[in-house]
Amino acid sequence: MKELAWELGETSRMMRRYYDRGVAALGVTTAQWRVLLRLAREPGLKQVELAERMDVEPITACRIVDRLEEAGLVERLRDPDDRRAWRLELTSKAEPLVKRLGAIAEEMSAEAFADLSEQEIETVRSCLARIRDSVGRAEAAQKGAA
Repeated sequence: MKELAWELGETSRMMRRYYDRGVAALGVTTAQWRVLLRLAREPGLKQVELAERMDVEPITACRIVDRLEEAGLVERLRDPDDRRAWRLELTSKAEPLVKRLGAIAEEMSAEAFADLSEQEIETVRSCLARIRDSVGRAEAAQKGAA
């Protein structure tokens, strides 16, 4: 089983590296494109939620957001329910960049998965969802035991 976990991690690393090279001409770092695409999927995240989803320390997420805010791509909005928290939103200036990042991801995914049938792709997606669910349950139990 540990070999399968290693293969999943290695495949993810290779795909991220492949994507990094594909978007390098757009002038965004790995961390920046990850934040932009995450906020496109989940607008209004708090900075701490963003850090958790990206598996980085909150200060690291804050610095990335600082740079994206300086570039006019992200804005911090006060959380109406918690004055200490900020909600993160993409700006209209980010839209063309996010659209281009998405298009590149689509092109690269088509290349990466070209040798798989639609049925194989659905099987992989189903298996990955079950793995995420299992890990989520195990992680929740681990937190409960701590």
